[in-house]
Amino acid sequence: MKFSSLKRTETYGQMKQAPLDVLIIGGGITGAGIALDAAARGVRAVVLEMQDFAAGTSSRSTKLVHGGLRYLKQFEVKMVAEVGKEREIVYENGPHVTTPEWMMLPFHKGGTFGPLSTNIGLRVYDFLAGVKRSERRQMFSREEASRREPLVKQQGLKGAGYYVEYKTDDARLTIEVMKKAVEKGTLALNYVKVKGFLYDNGKVVGVVAEDQLDGTIHEIFAKRIVNAAGPWVDTLREEDNSKKGKTLQLTKGIHLVFDQARFPLKQAIYFDMPDGRMAFAIPRQGKVYVGTTDTVYKQDIAHPTMTTEDRDYVLKAVNFMFPDVAITAADIESSWAGLRPLIHEEGKDPSEISRKDEIFVSDSGLISIAGGKLTGYRKMGESIMDLVTEQLQAEYGVSFKKVSTKKMALSGGEVGGSKGFKTFKADRMKRASEFGITADAMELLVNRYGANVDQVLRHYTDGLTDAAELDLDPLVYAMLRYGIESEAVCKPVDFFIRRTGALYFDIEWVHAHKEAAAAYMAGVFNWTAQQKARYMEELEILLHEAVIPTAVSELSK
Repeated sequence: MKFSSLKRTETYGQMKQAPLDVLIIGGGITGAGIALDAAARGVRAVVLEMQDFAAGTSSRSTKLVHGGLRYLKQFEVKMVAEVGKEREIVYENGPHVTTPEWMMLPFHKGGTFGPLSTNIGLRVYDFLAGVKRSERRQMFSREEASRREPLVKQQGLKGAGYYVEYKTDDARLTIEVMKKAVEKGTLALNYVKVKGFLYDNGKVVGVVAEDQLDGTIHEIFAKRIVNAAGPWVDTLREEDNSKKGKTLQLTKGIHLVFDQARFPLKQAIYFDMPDGRMAFAIPRQGKVYVGTTDTVYKQDIAHPTMTTEDRDYVLKAVNFMFPDVAITAADIESSWAGLRPLIHEEGKDPSEISRKDEIFVSDSGLISIAGGKLTGYRKMGESIMDLVTEQLQAEYGVSFKKVSTKKMALSGGEVGGSKGFKTFKADRMKRASEFGITADAMELLVNRYGANVDQVLRHYTDGLTDAAELDLDPLVYAMLRYGIESEAVCKPVDFFIRRTGALYFDIEWVHAHKEAAAAYMAGVFNWTAQQKARYMEELEILLHEAVIPTAVSELSK
């Protein structure tokens, strides 16, 4: 099944044909995980996302599929064990989108971690998370820690722990999970907002949804409705009159991006901030990003922003741990702000609130899932679908065979796991000159698209003439065409933020290609001049707000 934004009308038609088994509201990583688990079992599933897929929390995380070392401090042993083991599964199923990254945890006199607590903590972590031998912790002396990363503050340095995290592109991970679900039969649409629920004898049986691109209204029915809307979970529970008991507390986290030439960090670092919280500094694609903050958030859920206060807090943390870099606000190339939908716990600081997920079932039958982490998406999908299939069996007498997604390659991950990916990548790298592209460009494409890179390369070779006529860089043309036809790209922001991550990690590339890309999209989608101007304005606002602190986004006004 094609995941094309040119087939929206057909997809609506299919959604309205036969009664669906489950309708999932929310196209972030949780919704995608539920959809894949449903599709694996042969459950007829639909996903509706009011923005773009992964546009909320799922494109704004620290971009780590991590084992939750910090949760050991809160004695969340079960969570560390479960999430730690999931990292390896995510890696093997999508080795192009997730890669191991050695992380150094320096300890200083008076800091959160000391040599003994770090050694014990990492040893327990290795055991709980089932860390493979080659990735088990190491302990460094002061000298070795300095050698590995000379930029780390020398004053009071006592040594460091060294352990493996897994780096990911959260938005691409989400889209690869969703693409696999669609390939297996799920129907999914972005830019469709659920405006209300449909009931029969007090039970929820469907939704009223509004297409955010053309304004059309649709009624879609399903035997079960799942609310996996992340920060909007409570908004939908309110709509269902079932927001009682536990509720969400939203907290905001921002990250700043610097050029690696200006902040020449060699090694990913997990470090103490002046107030005792922990932060990450991670090299990536010639950049270094640092975060995060953790502040209670009560503004527009769709458009959190980096404020001056957020920016200065992270800059202070950078200069506290890397004093020789002397970083300033002028060095910021980009940033992002995201929300964590946590389950509220009275009297707890945002950083202390559990990241556990919980399922709520309302009197109307609406199933909501809240909390949780990027790493746990597969288990959350399994839990929800265990519940849904149990209910369908009880009410309709239909049974679905449970099929594990544990060894199911994601879209682009069909390369035989991490070992197979190394071979696949080496082969494509050898062939770069055959396509007339640089080794760097081929590496970027293979890491971004995995096994699907061949489709992108086909668009590249087939489209050289078209790209030249459109005055569009042929690689941009190939990625954009693939994005529209196979990754549901509807607007310039979808392509430049969620499908490529370029607004965060290559902002100059966005500035260089935005006009030509928008002109091409306007032709493909038959946009009016007004539509094109509106979509370009949205991109321009986000480009501006990535660099300039803003109390309230222009998009919220």
